[in-house]
This record gives sequence, C-alpha cells and structure tokens, in this order.
Amino acid sequence: MLDRLWLGFFLTAAVAALAHWLVGGDATVFAAMVESLFAMAKLSVEVMVLLFGTLTLWLGLLGIAERAGVVDALARLLGPLFRRLMPEVPAGHPAIGLITLNFAANVLGLDNAATPIGLRAMRELQTLNPSADTASNAQILFLVLNASSLTLLPVGIFMYRAQQGAPDPTLVFLPILLATSASTLAGLLGVALVQRLKLWDPVVLAWLGGAALLLGGAMALLAALSATALAALSSLLGNLVLFAIVIAFLLAGARRRVPVYACFVDGARQGFDVAKDLLPYLVAMLCAVGVLRASGALDYALDGIRYVVHAAGLDARFVDALPTALVKPFSGSAARAMLIETMQHNGVDSFPALLAATVQGSTETTFYVLAVYFGAVGIRRARHAVGCALLADLAGVLASIAVCYRFFG
Repeated sequence: MLDRLWLGFFLTAAVAALAHWLVGGDATVFAAMVESLFAMAKLSVEVMVLLFGTLTLWLGLLGIAERAGVVDALARLLGPLFRRLMPEVPAGHPAIGLITLNFAANVLGLDNAATPIGLRAMRELQTLNPSADTASNAQILFLVLNASSLTLLPVGIFMYRAQQGAPDPTLVFLPILLATSASTLAGLLGVALVQRLKLWDPVVLAWLGGAALLLGGAMALLAALSATALAALSSLLGNLVLFAIVIAFLLAGARRRVPVYACFVDGARQGFDVAKDLLPYLVAMLCAVGVLRASGALDYALDGIRYVVHAAGLDARFVDALPTALVKPFSGSAARAMLIETMQHNGVDSFPALLAATVQGSTETTFYVLAVYFGAVGIRRARHAVGCALLADLAGVLASIAVCYRFFG
C-alpha cells in the first residue's frame, strides 16, 4: 500500500505539471518541482538533526523509568481494566501485562517502545485465538486502541514544531489531548457495540466515568476562556507536564537506587539507532509531498474542497490541514511529511499548521498498524477491526477541527 501511495504522489504530480504547462502555459513548473526535490531532501536532514536528539533524550529517560518500575506500576494500574474489556483472556495471562505496557508506552508518547511490546502482546493473544487467520475479539480491541493512540505527551510533534521555529512547541498540547481522547473513546465504544462488551462493569465504569468527568470538567473550565487564554494555558500545561514527568522519572530512579546517568546513556543509545534508520523514509516522503505541492496538484484538490465548503457557507481555513488528515490512515511518514510541509507553506503557528499538528497527534496510522500487528501473527480476516479503527480516525479529525477552532479561533 505504501509503495502505491508513494508512486501515486509522483504520478499525480506529473499529470498536474503537464496540465499546468499545456493548459496554463507555465513551463516553470518543472523547474519548481526539481527545486522542491532538493529543498525537501535538505529539510529532511535538518529535521533529522533534532530528531536524533529528541529520540535519544526520550529513550534514555524511558530506560530510567523501566529500571525504576514506573512502567510496571502503570501496568498494574491498568491491568484490571483490560481484564474486563477482554473477557476471553484468562486472568494472569502474559498478554494482559504486555497490553498494559504497550498502552502505557503509547500514553507517554513512546511509539518506538510501544511497537515491539505490542507485537509481543499480539503473539500472546494469538495463542488464545481459536482461528489461525481470523482476528479474535481481544485482538481487534487491542488493535483499535493502538490505532486510536491515546497520547499524553506527543513529543514527536513538539519536536517537529520546534524544528520549524515555533516559539512555543507545546502550544498544541491540550488540543491534541482532547482530540486523541475523543478518537480513543469512539474506537472503544465502536468495538464495545459490536462485541457487546459489558461497559457497565464497576471497574470499567469507574475508568470511563473518571475519564468523562475529567474531560467534561476540563471542557467546562475551558469554555469560559478566550482563545488567547486557552493557547497560553495549553502552553503552560504542556511544558509543565513534560518537565514534571522528566523529574518524576529521575526521582523514581533515585529512590530505587538506579544508576540514573548510566541507565540514561544505555537507553539513549537506542534513540541514536532508531533515528538514523528513519532518514531514508523521511527523505522519500518529504520529496514526494514537495513535488506534489510544487506541481500544483495539492492546490487543485484543496481549491475544489474549499469551493464546496464556501458554497455551504462554512469557514474554510481547516481545508489546508486536510492533506495530513487524508493520508494519516495510510502512512505515518506521509502524514508527517504533510504536517511539515503545511508548517513550511503556511507558517508554523498558522491555523492550518496548528490543526495539522493536532490531527497528527489525534490517532495512529490505521492501515500500518493493521498490517504490522495482524501480519506479525498471520491474521488475514480483520472482521470489524478496520471499521472501528476508521471510526476512531474520523472522530479524531472532527474533534481536532472543533477543538482548534475553539483554541485558536
């Protein structure tokens, strides 16, 4: 799928450029496309410089958290909830602990740590699956929760905003938190409806009710604030929470007598290895998106959508962020490239760029997650997994648009 998507970007750009030349009489479009190729290749390296540091820092801190027992504590906290949402998984089964660890890693924004744990969890769930090639209920719920990707700290998005020169990279902290909460809730409710899960169980109700009260209370408080005050609050909370978690990891390590410096260095080495492997993918996607923009193809598509939105009497500022939303279910690297290109084209703190960043943080890459997690255990029949995951995607995009209009006007 990714091969076809990437090739499609270039072929669409070629057709649009020919139309630009033959119909519009503008032969400079080809020079613009070639210039964009080299510009995006250079931008990829600049992005990677900061990515090296960010991944190294965060995986180093995760190493301390693991040794200090923080991740295990999160697993014990969330374990009772998952045992009730997956009744066919026996109590004490290894899958429960791995699922909880995976979810905890996603909540902390540790995507690269979450994936290996998630694959191990899927293999454990497969040992309970009566059908070798058909997804079980537990596997579907696990995949949908991964695709919706509830994230407390979207460190990667903060990093991309910082690289593009944002004065305050964490400005989108609260919008992303609200949007990703909406996508996760929609995915969970969709699966629960199909699988007839007992959401009225006291433990499940306590978790869902607590989350609803927190979100509802937060929305009630935020409703009284102006857009300027909301942006300032999001900035404050984003920086405060991020630094508080860093201090909490270090203090937990010191309390458990973990050699925090040595442990950090050991974990940081993994960040260096992970980051260097991402550069080819980033170059490939940024160059494809750059050519698409330079050819005029992206502008043609957005102008068409904008015309329809204007005809309906709606505000059309959100249209420029739609490329990120449209490719997100298919490719994380393409969506990341669209986000960076939107920030470059419109300005890092423009409304489209802020909305694209919120969309990027609201969900995971549905079809990539489905291919990797189900492919790892030989699942060919996904049943209702795709429909529920796409429902979560749609909820995340709609929530992102609503929240960004509220926060950023």
